Amino acid sequence: MHAAVLQLAPILGAEKSKVPFYVAGGALVVWALIVSLGLGMRKPDFPGTAAAQRGVIAVTAVLVLAAVSTAVITSGGSTTTATSATTSSSSQSANGASSAATATPTATTGTPAPPSSPAHAAAGLQLAANPEGQLKYNTKQLTAKAGLVTITMANMSPLEHDVTVARGSTVLGATPKFKGGSKTLTLNLKPGTYTFYCSVPGHRQAGMEGTLTVS
Repeated sequence: MHAAVLQLAPILGAEKSKVPFYVAGGALVVWALIVSLGLGMRKPDFPGTAAAQRGVIAVTAVLVLAAVSTAVITSGGSTTTATSATTSSSSQSANGASSAATATPTATTGTPAPPSSPAHAAAGLQLAANPEGQLKYNTKQLTAKAGLVTITMANMSPLEHDVTVARGSTVLGATPKFKGGSKTLTLNLKPGTYTFYCSVPGHRQAGMEGTLTVS
């Protein structure tokens, strides 16, 4: 009978149910009541023989072993199930976090502001001397709105240049003469037509001048 219980234990445990434990435990309780109340109290000499004693001990041992085995197996099955559930939950959480990280959009560079935007206007006017040393600017026409007008001039020419702004014969402002890098000239201008030129002797006469129109 002991061997039968040992063979039955894995099968009972595989069911992943507490019913086998309740059956084994209930059988043990019923057996204890029979031995103590049913036989022990009615028969003072129970168990009367050595063979009966061994039989009672054997049945009790088998029932105890069955109850303990089903308890351990049921508990082990529950632990395994809980562990599997925890592992599955952790895996799903990890996969969810990975998917969220993958789905996160990457920031992209915005489109540059159009020339008519305030940001572009704040940059002011750009002017450059011919980098090959010719006596001319890169443009002969500049336009701006009335108010503060900023002209940034770059000079990568081997010669010194500047930019001077005048209205008629009145010089309103000029950058220092320089070569390499850039200089900035800021003036408060009213609507009208102005002249910009290089004041280095001979440069304006050679063609290094243009018209600034302020509206």
